[in-house]
Amino acid sequence: MEDQHKKFMTEAIKLSEESAKSGGGPFGCVIVKDGQIIGRGTNQVTAKNDPTAHGEIVAIRDACKKLNSFQLQDCIIYTSTEPCPMCLGAIYWARPKAVYFGNTKEDAAAINFDDAHIYTELNKPHNQKQIPFQQIMATEAKSAFTIWGENPHKIKY
Repeated sequence: MEDQHKKFMTEAIKLSEESAKSGGGPFGCVIVKDGQIIGRGTNQVTAKNDPTAHGEIVAIRDACKKLNSFQLQDCIIYTSTEPCPMCLGAIYWARPKAVYFGNTKEDAAAINFDDAHIYTELNKPHNQKQIPFQQIMATEAKSAFTIWGENPHKIKY
């Protein structure tokens, strides 16, 4: 199995190098199921003007489309760098069985891709965040939750 991990991580690293050479962020990711790559992604934030187009997100979208599923059960994610908070959240929602990464978040911070401020912001009260958050219309907003809760045809995830 060790050779398989090396093979797929090598592919993720190759994607990260290609992205860096083409002017994108130096991040790449592959998603594997049953020994086959079913999703690939590179950082496309600046190419697509999309702050959510990180390598892991792009790969998750690709794999889910191929599987026709919103979950990646029995899949393994190989990513060139430890996932940022956004990608980490997406990974948990996708529910793969494992994640392997190359560079650490500290390595990324050393080249000015630092997510530490996001982790800090997550623990602050809403009124103390760098970007102000304020809850409004809470009662009205709950109506969608009630509708979803009562829908006998909902797909739980």
